[in-house]
Amino acid sequence: MPALPRRADHRGDHLIVCGDGPLAYRITEELTTRYGERVTVVLPSRQRRHGPQISALPRVRVLEHPELNRQAFTDAGVQSARAMAVVWQDDVGNFHAGLRAQELNPGLRLVLAIFNRRLGEHIRLFFPDCTVLSGTAMSAPSFVAAALGEPAPSHVRVQRRTLYVARQGDVAASQVICGLATLTGDPAAPRLLPPGTADADLVLAVADGTQRNPLTRRHAAAHAALAVFRRLVWHKFGLVFAVLLGGIAAGFLLLLAAAAHYSVSNALYLTLMDLTGSALTNAALSGPEKVSQVVLTLDGMAFIPVITAIVVGARLTGSVRRAPRPPGGHVIVVGLGNVGTSVTGQLHDLGFDVVCVDDNPDAPGIPMARQLGLPVVIGDATREQTLRAASLDTCIALVSVTSQDVVNLETALNARALREDLRIVLRLTDDDLAERLQKTTGNTISRSVPYLAAPAFAAAMLEHQVLRTIPVGRHVLLIADVKVGDQAGLAGSIIADIEQDGAARILALQVSGSAGLDWSPRRRYLLAAGDRLIVLATRTGLGRFLSGS
Repeated sequence: MPALPRRADHRGDHLIVCGDGPLAYRITEELTTRYGERVTVVLPSRQRRHGPQISALPRVRVLEHPELNRQAFTDAGVQSARAMAVVWQDDVGNFHAGLRAQELNPGLRLVLAIFNRRLGEHIRLFFPDCTVLSGTAMSAPSFVAAALGEPAPSHVRVQRRTLYVARQGDVAASQVICGLATLTGDPAAPRLLPPGTADADLVLAVADGTQRNPLTRRHAAAHAALAVFRRLVWHKFGLVFAVLLGGIAAGFLLLLAAAAHYSVSNALYLTLMDLTGSALTNAALSGPEKVSQVVLTLDGMAFIPVITAIVVGARLTGSVRRAPRPPGGHVIVVGLGNVGTSVTGQLHDLGFDVVCVDDNPDAPGIPMARQLGLPVVIGDATREQTLRAASLDTCIALVSVTSQDVVNLETALNARALREDLRIVLRLTDDDLAERLQKTTGNTISRSVPYLAAPAFAAAMLEHQVLRTIPVGRHVLLIADVKVGDQAGLAGSIIADIEQDGAARILALQVSGSAGLDWSPRRRYLLAAGDRLIVLATRTGLGRFLSGS
């Protein structure tokens, strides 16, 4: 795609990206090829990781520095830069780098990649102009939606309205605010269309309080009851323990009912003595007493070993229960790193059973899975026995999101060989490979964390107006807050003319000097300087807004 016309080339009008990973590469590519910006990239080495690909991009100056110190920022020209993105893969390191850069340029716009979102909210308070983003948080909903067969992540909240992407037939016409045509074959799809357009297979709708997808969201009380029942049934000693307790209760009740001369305390005493094998035979006893004595003695011979096994097992494993077994109809998540942990948590919150697989018993997501009571299989997911242990035969989807493309690919192909009908979602960094694999392999969906997250990082470096991102398939839509006048060419344009190419759609308009947003603006309205727009756009469409073309 040819680069958009670049903004006026002021002295020092450049951007800085710190990092050499796939996210840094994608951000740099967005800035240079879509927005026509000049970018300086600071990385440890041109030869490692994505250094060669970054160096090959146009309008990119690459500087090699082993760490983000004062000298690195001085060489990059941070004093005259407009914005800087730090995606160094380390929350603390990114925060430290932001503080150093701010000392050199207090007016610098900072975009920091912070995985820990609670930490990120506090970090923002240290800077006058800082955006904190998490690639994991932005991409995880897309993996969840793909696993569940939904067209896009469920909901986004914008300006006190909740918007969501759905299939056109699932939404009332009154709720639709924009149509999305995703089956056009256009690499820049989806196209944004007016409401009611027949070509739209998906729609962006506004939630009105009507409950959605009731079959995939179970009632909390019913879910809790089913969980308790499942734990009882699948408990290692549950059934045996219940039968033995029933035998004890039956023997105790026989003593009370058949022998009126026994008090409750004496009946309890005789019950315990019979259980321990201390019963004394007496032919003169009544029939019920004899039956009770035999039942309790035999019951005690099995009851004591069961108690012993439970105690010993608890001492060895730290838990009375064994690892929970998947009940079927679950989702298998392979890889409990940052992305896998987030995907697992969201699936559990939506009411779905999850089985976690990782070859590292100390993976970051293991404690969360244990806390939620989820089955965890420690083993190599590329091996058949590991997938069988995770009950591949009865699951509804498999999501492989390890940090290694080769592991995700091998896991997906192995799972598909075992079950051709299985929905498979895998994480691939190479977008070209992911797209070709998805086209040629049925029921296989690929997602890329950098591809999904990079547009928001790039747009945040240029302006303050990106409110939300909506992944739709392998594409990303951006919801932006744009003030007319910041970009040459918007003022004096008619809304309908801006929307003709299907790359952007005006969702709401606030006329200059008025209060509140109009969510049904007139399409023939002539935009004026000072107007405020809430825009839904593709990456190309938003680039045109920002460049004024």
